[in-house]
Amino acid sequence: MNHEELPLDTDYGKLTFRIEQILKERGISKNQVCKALDIPRANFNRYCRDEFQRLDAGLICKLCWYLDIGVGELIEYVRPKDAAAQ
Repeated sequence: MNHEELPLDTDYGKLTFRIEQILKERGISKNQVCKALDIPRANFNRYCRDEFQRLDAGLICKLCWYLDIGVGELIEYVRPKDAAAQ
């Protein structure tokens, strides 16, 4: 099957952020991050809960810079069969 034939109604998985885990491991509060990066807390919480519709590249870059990590450490792709188990 080529990419042009992919069905639109198929579950392709999801992206999840590891923000909560990373902050906990480093002893950093959400308030510290929001203040340092000038991010509205409500928006930041949506990313922490994986309740986003679109990704904000600027926010992702800020988080990677602040936490000194790569995108792959911040965001994880969860395959459909794994997504249902979470």
